[in-house]
Amino acid sequence: MRIALVAALVLSSGLAHADEGQWQPYQMPSIADKLAQRGIEIPAKQLADLTQYPMNAVVGLGYCTASFVSPQGLVVTNHHCAYRAIQYNSKTEHNYLADGFLANTKAEEPSAGPNERLYITEAVTDVTKQVNADLSNEPLARYEDIQSNRKALIKECETDENYRCSVSSFHNGLEYYLIKQLIIRDVRLVYAPPESVGAFGGDIDNYEYPRHSGDFTFLRAYVGKDGKPAGYAEDNVPFEPKSFLKINADGVKAGDGVFAAGYPGSTSRYRLTSELEFASDWMYPTYAKRYQLQIDTINQMAADNNTIAIKYAGSLASMANRMKKLNGLLDGFKATDIVGIKQDRENDFLAWLKKDTQANQNLITELEALLAKQQTQVQTDYFFNNAQSSSLLSAAKKLYRLAKEKQLPDAKREQGFQERDMKMFAANLTRLERSFDVSVDKTLWLQDLNAYMAQSQRVAILDDALNKISDAEALSAKLDGYYALTGLTDKEQRLAWMEQDAQAFETSSDPFIRLAVALHDTNMAQEKAENTLKGELSTARPEYMEAIIAYYKANDWPVYPDANRTLRITYGMVDGYQSRDALYKQPFTRLEGIVGKHTGEAPYNAPKKLLDAIATNDYGSHTVASVYQDPRSWICSLFSCLDKPEEFNSVPVNFLSSVDTTGGNSGSPVFNGKGELVGLNFDSTYEAITKDWFFNPTITRAVHVDFRYILWMMDKVDNAHNLMDELELVRD
Repeated sequence: MRIALVAALVLSSGLAHADEGQWQPYQMPSIADKLAQRGIEIPAKQLADLTQYPMNAVVGLGYCTASFVSPQGLVVTNHHCAYRAIQYNSKTEHNYLADGFLANTKAEEPSAGPNERLYITEAVTDVTKQVNADLSNEPLARYEDIQSNRKALIKECETDENYRCSVSSFHNGLEYYLIKQLIIRDVRLVYAPPESVGAFGGDIDNYEYPRHSGDFTFLRAYVGKDGKPAGYAEDNVPFEPKSFLKINADGVKAGDGVFAAGYPGSTSRYRLTSELEFASDWMYPTYAKRYQLQIDTINQMAADNNTIAIKYAGSLASMANRMKKLNGLLDGFKATDIVGIKQDRENDFLAWLKKDTQANQNLITELEALLAKQQTQVQTDYFFNNAQSSSLLSAAKKLYRLAKEKQLPDAKREQGFQERDMKMFAANLTRLERSFDVSVDKTLWLQDLNAYMAQSQRVAILDDALNKISDAEALSAKLDGYYALTGLTDKEQRLAWMEQDAQAFETSSDPFIRLAVALHDTNMAQEKAENTLKGELSTARPEYMEAIIAYYKANDWPVYPDANRTLRITYGMVDGYQSRDALYKQPFTRLEGIVGKHTGEAPYNAPKKLLDAIATNDYGSHTVASVYQDPRSWICSLFSCLDKPEEFNSVPVNFLSSVDTTGGNSGSPVFNGKGELVGLNFDSTYEAITKDWFFNPTITRAVHVDFRYILWMMDKVDNAHNLMDELELVRD
C-alpha cells in the first residue's frame, strides 16, 4: 500500500521523471542540463556523436551489450551474455561453465560459436518520410508497402557486405530510423570466471539485492588480415577498434553521477491500460506456467546427465531469467497499483485532448478496438504455435519457407530469407548441434502438444497430421517415429536442405519436413492475418503517439521512445533504496558478503581460490577505504538519509544506481561523469521489474558489477595479467 501511495505521489509531483529515459544518442544535447545536474562532465554533444569516444566503443551482441576495452579488440560483457559461447566450448572433459576459462595467449582463444556477432553502430539516420512514402490505404497492402520501403532503404545502405543495416520503428511507427552497423563475424572466448562466480547466487538472487555476482566475461573480435570482417579462420587477426574504453580503477562513490549505454530490448511505457491488464491477467501468467514446466523438465532430465546439462545450460538460464522477471512483474502489479496509475494518466490525457477541438476524440476508442482483435488473435494462436515448438520442426519450417521465398526476387522476400541473411541462417542451423538433445526436444514438444490437445482452439490441419490421436501414449509413440526417421538431427543434412527447391520438400519422406509442408499454408494464413492487423495499427498507433507526445511536452515530461533494441543512453546516480521489506539497501556490497553467503552448495559455492584470497585479505591496490562521500553531502534516498557509515575497507563487488535500464542492457558499460568505465550493468532489483511499464524513481535501481571487483578477480584470483596489460587503467 505504501509503495502504491508513494508512486502516486511522485507521479503527480513530477519527481517520477527524475533520471527517467532511455534516450537516443542524438537527444543528449536536449538534456545537457540534466546531465550536468548529475555531475556528468563529458559534453552532451560528444555523447551524441557515434564516431567519438565513448559511444564508438559500445557494441551490440544482438541480445546484450558489450564494449571494447583494449586496442586489440578485447571486449567485456556479462557472463550471462556470453553463456552460450562458454557452453558452446564446454564438454564433459572440460566444462568451462563449471571451471571457468582463461586463454593465456591469443592462440588459445576459441571461437565463441558460428552465430556470435558484434554489431558496431556507426550511423543512425531519420528515414520516416521514405518509409511512409506512397502507402496504400488498404491494411495488408499498407503493411507490405512499409516493409517494401524498409527493404529498399536497407538494400541501398548495404553496399558493403561487412555492414548490416536495419530500419527500426520508434514511437510505434511515428518515426523510423536507418541504422548502419559494422558486423564482426569472428568472435572468440577469452576469459570467463566459473559459473560459481559469474552467477553466484543463481536464480535465487536473480533480481534481488544485495548481490555478489561476478557477472563478467571477456571476448575478442577478430577480422581478416586485410582488417575487414571475415568468418572464423585461424589466421585472422584481432580487430583494432576506433577507440576503447578507459577503466577508472578508483571507481565511483555513493551519490556520483553515472550513465550507461546499450541496447535495451523492449519497454511498454506508452501502452494503454487495457494492454497492461491483458499482460497482467492473461499473457504473463500463461507464459510463466509454460516456462516453469519447461524449467522443471530440463532440470529433471539434466540432473543425472552432464551432456544434457551442458547442452541446455544456455536455454535453461534464459528461461529461468524470463520466469523470474514474469513473476516480478506480476508481484509488482500487486504491490504497486500500476493499472490505477496508468488509468489515471490515461483519463488525464483524454481530458487534455478534449481541449483540442481539432483532435480526433476517438483516438483511444479506435485503437482499443484493434487491440481487442490483436489480443484475441494472440490467445487463439497461442497453443497452435506452441504445438510446433520442436527445434527440428522449427528448422524444417524455416527451410521450407526459404525454398518458397527463393521463388521470388530477393527484394520481394520476407526479411530473414534474403541473400543477406544466409550466413546467419546457416550459422543457426549449425549452432543447433551444440544445444539439442532428442530426448529433451521430444519431451518438451510432447508437453506442448498435450496442452494443445487439451484446449478448444484446435486446428484441423495439425489434428490431421497427428492422425487425430488423443491418447498421450500413442502420441508419444508417434513422436518417437518422427525422431527415428528424420535426417534433420544431422548438421550436414540440415545445411544441405538450404539448397533444395520447394518440390524436394513436398516429395520428401522425412516426417518433420512433411509436417512443415502440411502446416505451411495455415501458418502463412495466420501470418497474413497478423500483418493485416499490423497494417491497421500502423495508422492508429502513430496517431495516438503523436497526441501522447504533445501531451507529455505540455506537462514538461521527458519524451523518449520505448526500448526497441537500438542504441540508447541513460543516466542517474549511485544510490541505495528503501526495499519492499522496509530495509534500506546500501548501494555497495563487499567481498566479505560472498563468504557470508557461501554454503559450498550451488548456487552459493564460491571457488576455493577466491575464498582463500578473501581469507588472507589479499586485496592489494583494489582495497577501497570508503564508498561514501560526506554522508550529508550526497543526495539521500526519498526514504532515508544514512548516519555516518562504517569504513568500507574491502573490494566493492556490486553497486546500485538509478539509471533506466531493461533487458538488452545486460553488459552495458556504466561510466562515471568523465566517461570512464566503472562497471557493467547486469540486473535490476525485484521492485524495479515493473519499470518496463512505469518508472518509479524511489525504487527503480539497476544492479552493476563494480569493475574494481573484476580487476581484483583478474589480479588476485585468476592471474589474468596478460589481459590486464591490455587495459588502460586510470585513477582519480
